[in-house]
Parts: sequence; structure tokens; C-alpha cells
Amino acid sequence: MKALATHAVGHVVGVSALGRGTPVADRAGLVTASLAMDDLIGGSGAAYRALANPSFFENLLEESESIRDKGVFTDVVDADRKAPLVAVADIAAVAAGLLLDRSWTGTGSVPVLGPQDLSPNDLARIMTEQLGRPVRYERQPLDELRTTLVGYGLNEAFVQGIVDMKRAKDQGLDAGVARTPDTASPTGFQQWCAQTLKPTVAS
Repeated sequence: MKALATHAVGHVVGVSALGRGTPVADRAGLVTASLAMDDLIGGSGAAYRALANPSFFENLLEESESIRDKGVFTDVVDADRKAPLVAVADIAAVAAGLLLDRSWTGTGSVPVLGPQDLSPNDLARIMTEQLGRPVRYERQPLDELRTTLVGYGLNEAFVQGIVDMKRAKDQGLDAGVARTPDTASPTGFQQWCAQTLKPTVAS
């Protein structure tokens, strides 16, 4: 019998979340679990970088039909709460850079914050401009979100994780890291709307 060669993994890049060190980090549902995952991987001995991300622009694609047919998108956060948002392509670019370089050691977090903080009302204004049609934001109660997700057949524990995460985001989960040239990423929401959302809504 031939012995199987084993190779230790030297470098790991994980897609994680913002929130570490904030007052709500321990009750943020799926994000709390993601931060615990980072700790486990960081303790493995491999060099590890956790990409600490806010919500993605691409989450809005799930609402493309509502935006097209009703001019409405929903979330559970306050309409004027500004927070970082990011394009997934920017996250991928940071991950690729880390994996191609590999001169780094130890463990750490790499925030990817997009170019600016935006509120749901800001998103509605920009979508209205880019799509050439009125778009408005409707705030959804957390209980209604829970009922909707359970109605889709999702596991109740998973649904609770989503609800807790959404509640924590409305309480400032994503506000714990300052944007600097090192933590900003280039793709703006206007550009993303023109390149990604507009063709989807038009189809």
C-alpha cells in the first residue's frame, strides 16, 4: 500500500463579516457564527486572513422583480441608517491578491468596505436615477421577515440566525471599522447599478 502524501495548508482566505469588537457581535446570528469560524481557522496554525465584509450590492438582485414591477425594495433597517456596502467583485479581487502574494503570515482581518456608506434612502435615490424609474424603500418588520422566511421552508434555527443578523445590522454591526484607503474598495453603487442591476431589471 502506498502512503498518501499530506500537504499542510499554508495560507487561507475566508469570506467573513464585519462586527468583531462591536457591542452586538455576540448576538448577531449568522455573523456571530462567522466570527467564531474565523477564530477556529485562525487557531489551526495556517496563516489566515478573514475578509470582513458588509452587506453586498448583489443582495438587491433578489428583489429585482419587485423593483421592476412595483418600484420597491425592502430591508429591516432604518431608512436613514448609513452603512458600508460592497460589490462581490471587489471582495474577489482582494481575495485573489492575498492568495497570489502569500508573503503574509499570522492571522488577521481585512475589511472590504466599498467606497462610501449608504442608507436605504440613498440606495433608492441612486436606483431611481440609474434605472430611470421611481424606486422607494419599504422597511419590513422583523417578525414579518421571520414569517416570510419560514414560509419558504427554511430551517427555523437558520431563519433566527438571519433575523438576529438583520437586527444587529440595524444596531450598528457594520459600523465598527473606519474607511481608509486600505479598507475602501473601488466599485460604487452607481456603477454597479448601471452595469449589473439595470440589465437585470430590464430583462
